[in-house]
Amino acid sequence: MGPRNRERRAGAVQRTNDSSALSKRSLAARGYVQDPFAALLVPGAARRAPLIHRGYYIRARAVRHCVRAFLEQTGALHAARRAQILSLGAGFDSLYFRLKTAGRLARAAVWEVDFPNVARRKAERIGETPELCALTGPFHRGEPASALCFESADYCILGLDLRQLQRVDEALGAAGLDAASPTLLLAEAVLTYLETESAAALIAWAAQRFPNALFVVYEQMRPQDAFGQFMLQHFRQLNSPLHGLERFPDVEAQRRRFLQAGWTACGAVDMNEFYRCFLPAEERRRVENIEPFDEFEEWHLKCAHYFILAASRGDILSHTLVFPSSEAFPRLNPASPSGVFPASVVSSEGQVPNLKRYGHASVLLSPDVILSAGGFGEQEGRHCRVSQFHLLSRDGDSEWKGSQIGDCGTGVQWDGRLYHTMTRLSESRVLVLGGRLSPVSPALGVLQLHFCNSEDNNTQDLKVTITKAGPKNDSTLSCWRHSTTEVSYQNQEYLFVYGGRSVVEPVLSDWHFLHVETMAWVRIPVEGEVPEARHSHSACTWQGGALIAGGLGASEEPLNSVLFLRPTSCGFLWESIDIQPPITPRYSHTAHVLNGKLLLVGGVWIHSSSFPGVTVINLTTGLCSEYEIDTTYVPWPLMLHNHTSILLPEEQQLLLLGGGGNCFSFGTYFNPHTVTLDLSSLSAGQEGLDSYSGPTKVDNKVFHK
Repeated sequence: MGPRNRERRAGAVQRTNDSSALSKRSLAARGYVQDPFAALLVPGAARRAPLIHRGYYIRARAVRHCVRAFLEQTGALHAARRAQILSLGAGFDSLYFRLKTAGRLARAAVWEVDFPNVARRKAERIGETPELCALTGPFHRGEPASALCFESADYCILGLDLRQLQRVDEALGAAGLDAASPTLLLAEAVLTYLETESAAALIAWAAQRFPNALFVVYEQMRPQDAFGQFMLQHFRQLNSPLHGLERFPDVEAQRRRFLQAGWTACGAVDMNEFYRCFLPAEERRRVENIEPFDEFEEWHLKCAHYFILAASRGDILSHTLVFPSSEAFPRLNPASPSGVFPASVVSSEGQVPNLKRYGHASVLLSPDVILSAGGFGEQEGRHCRVSQFHLLSRDGDSEWKGSQIGDCGTGVQWDGRLYHTMTRLSESRVLVLGGRLSPVSPALGVLQLHFCNSEDNNTQDLKVTITKAGPKNDSTLSCWRHSTTEVSYQNQEYLFVYGGRSVVEPVLSDWHFLHVETMAWVRIPVEGEVPEARHSHSACTWQGGALIAGGLGASEEPLNSVLFLRPTSCGFLWESIDIQPPITPRYSHTAHVLNGKLLLVGGVWIHSSSFPGVTVINLTTGLCSEYEIDTTYVPWPLMLHNHTSILLPEEQQLLLLGGGGNCFSFGTYFNPHTVTLDLSSLSAGQEGLDSYSGPTKVDNKVFHK
């Protein structure tokens, strides 16, 4: 890499500091953390989205956890030398001022290193802010050509390039850093911006230079899946590419990296595990209630792609257990895949049907017509709540063609809802239930879509009329992320609406029955233990009842239960199906029943380092296996959450429509085109799932098909 390109990339990395500093200021302003100094250090203000707030909050808490562990350990030992914190790539972070206010620097001091331009700007900001100067005490500023930008009795800021280790070493020594003292090295999203060789040299230098040290790293990982690939692409576009992720893709690889570089011990966890195991439950509840939030998939995926690591060495710190193992967050990696489902892009005469949206609903009107409506997506060149209907159709056995259709311009208009459900009533009628306009605005009222086309039945001319359905001024259903399933009772058809969330309740456990013929809500007795409340689960019609799988529970943790709402002579009965091995807890997936097997497609899970494909559950035996999705012929990262899927049983195919989400600060991602999965291997091989033809175990009882 030439010197000019190096400088351009260094500038891009420095700009990530400015964006991060504004996010930290917004984080403090909303009350996630107590940090009055963020606003003093960073001019200007920017109101970040709730997802960004959560992401920066967990980063701040993870680093705070490590800093406190270091200070408590060194303080308890009453070491002769004062403790040292060396923050690498510190940017405009306020760590020194927070520690000073909390009285934690009585026997400790802070050194910061960053690019000269960043370090000088921070030094100038401190010098012109009386509140900050009052905390630093007397200070002096270095000469313009000097690496020293700011120095007080317990605080030093140096402008250096971390790739020039000899100069870094000399400048730190000249600034009073004592290599023999207990030292915390802190690198928040720093090493990954360095070329892999430079990062390796820095890790090894620290191990050799500081005999008693704790090295804490927070940065990205898991580049293999769709979220990881989109993350890498984002930073490449910023001209600050992430390095080393291919060589060190997960926490185990990162641990080995430090141990092989000379560190004695090393522990690391991803942010999902940190959030669950190292934050008190009451603190989690506080954070979850600060502001309306409904981006759970992106929150969990962001946390799965960042880790916190603490490597230690020396007599004082080598036994510091920053991240002791916990049984509260078991790793549940699925068994080796039993097979593969090939994926391919649905195309027609070189044209690929476009469906860029998520949080929508799709329904099969006839074997050759699929309607999708609602959601958040791309429309007329901008991202918004989508008002256009999308039609995927074909003539006979020809290829699928996509088109946008509008309403007839009369009656009720589409209100822009998402996370709703749609149910086919006939080839010309669809029922729309629930949904939301925003996390504080439910989409009220039941809608019915009526379709009509030209005399030659050309689906390209299809028009939609929207009417209100159900009881007038009905507020029974003001939820979203629920499920709607067709069930039978006393030879009558009903829609079973279950779970979801609302403005008042973050997760719901109630259900409703809608009589299809009269469009009236009715009461039907349901016995058995009431399942745990959930949303973003899946639901399938099976044997007149409903199969409910997974979902997100009250503590925002994925569930792994598979439930059956079984018809009885006097109503329905909740039963729990015994699955072996148990499924990995997941949510935001789709589900279908094919040839006596329940298929759980995609979704999000947090207890496994792999990413979901298709889980296949034999409903006769309860045996479970995993199938990978082969995306060799899909020329973009396939992100399977917030998507919909349509089963074509006669063709042994599954169509995947839409999907994606707002990927933290990296931008909004949409699967650009419809994808088909080939399921023929399920019926061809039968695998071990069909080796037993006995009854299913349900709550230790026997249930025959």
